[in-house]
Amino acid sequence: MNGVPQLHDYLADSARRLPDKVALVCQKKRHTYRDLDRRANQLAHALVQRGVVRGDRVVVFADNTAETVVAFWGILKANAVVSIVNPLTKADKLAYLLNDCRAVALVTDGHLTQAFADAASKSPHLRHILVSGGVDAERTGGLPGVVAWDAALAEGKADAPPARKNVDVDLAAIIYTSGSTGDPKGVMLTHRNMLTAARSITTYLENVEDDVILGVLPLAFDYGLYQMIMAFRMGARLVLERSFTYPAQVLNVVVEEKVTGFPGVPTIYAILAELKNLKAYDFSNIRYVTNTAAALPVKHILVLKDLFPGAKIFSMYGLTECKRCTYLPPADIDRKPTSVGIAIPNTELWIVDENDQKVGPGEVGQLVIRGATVMKGYWEKPESTAKKLRPGPVPGEQVLYTGDFCKTDEEGYLYFVGRMDDIIKSRGEKVAPKEVENALMNVHGVKEAAVIGVPDDILGQAVKAFVVLEQGVTLTEKDLQKECQKRLESFMVPKHVAFVPELPKTTTGKIKKTGLT
Repeated sequence: MNGVPQLHDYLADSARRLPDKVALVCQKKRHTYRDLDRRANQLAHALVQRGVVRGDRVVVFADNTAETVVAFWGILKANAVVSIVNPLTKADKLAYLLNDCRAVALVTDGHLTQAFADAASKSPHLRHILVSGGVDAERTGGLPGVVAWDAALAEGKADAPPARKNVDVDLAAIIYTSGSTGDPKGVMLTHRNMLTAARSITTYLENVEDDVILGVLPLAFDYGLYQMIMAFRMGARLVLERSFTYPAQVLNVVVEEKVTGFPGVPTIYAILAELKNLKAYDFSNIRYVTNTAAALPVKHILVLKDLFPGAKIFSMYGLTECKRCTYLPPADIDRKPTSVGIAIPNTELWIVDENDQKVGPGEVGQLVIRGATVMKGYWEKPESTAKKLRPGPVPGEQVLYTGDFCKTDEEGYLYFVGRMDDIIKSRGEKVAPKEVENALMNVHGVKEAAVIGVPDDILGQAVKAFVVLEQGVTLTEKDLQKECQKRLESFMVPKHVAFVPELPKTTTGKIKKTGLT
């Protein structure tokens, strides 16, 4: 075994140091570090015995379960590359993903048979399918190498992993982007990428061994996955839930387990803002709350401060291609609530104009990221990779052109303006949907908002808002337009407002605009 750290050392080291500590709470069962490490070793041996070799891709198509946790670490221990796919993924898309990365093995669950059986039948590279929760022999009979999860693990040695073949620049994971524009792209992340990201984020969050971290986001979503990675790095405990579909049930678990870290996304905080009996819960153990993507609306910040009075609130920004870009130190959230902060440790950032020249404070341009978290590229998509990874200031290096419009203030704090692909051109002006959405979100009674550009004979594109109201609230199109006029320049005020019962979402809970017209 070489001595260079790799991602799965987090589990092995914590198991060595804290063998009997509870590492995972999932579906009312508790799993120690020793238990998870031994099962991951068994899975690794089972994969190697089935011919999985260094660099092979193994897809995990499953819910947030203990088996998914074991699969992630076990695949890494087998020197393979892991790709977790959301269990809500349909058969056609799953088949695309399996074929795109030429997966040789699939780890999945019996209740997903309908989707995976159809996808697997269209995947010529797939040689083995490990199924937890019972095998449907009739529906999987014609598929290659189908074996029950427990039977596969029983074949493998538990006390040591297979021989280590990888080095830290080898791939650890392929995380597929949501594919809101075109086919999903596989973001290639090395062991070094993921080790660096976990070390950086746990540093500014000040994670400790005693932390109890809530995992309510899909493990297929990098933000959800890193909750597990960071917990296991510290020897902390992960409380894993399938989703936030039943908030009261999750909040009861938060109280029972004395959760200290509460990672969420705006849709979760919008749900919390509507719940009426939150004061009945004891959230005194929560030490920090995190949000990623864009800055939280001010009203959500106020809700979180009221709900978790003892917690630090971290507003963060990142993208799959480099995991995390920035964080706003909690001490700054009152004076810079719309900022997503400063570069994470061991990362540099700057903003460039259309001519690739750095711009000064207040000027909007494309954000560029430099650091060891930057992806290796998109899996077998050299043209897409070349658009994102370009030569940096140091000869021989590549930096990430994020495709996001941002600006900084005089102190160097970053403000997310919008995705370059989303920018609306109206009356000859550029309108960032995020700016309009933020204005709408800070109107009392608005639960969620999404803004797009629609064709307009006079304006070129008109600004159209889709708005979900909180329960019991009545607002009109004119009401919202008046509120926006108070907050925005005239060309940004929505010409059209559509009230809808809900907004389409991706499997990770982000608002999906491709279905809006």
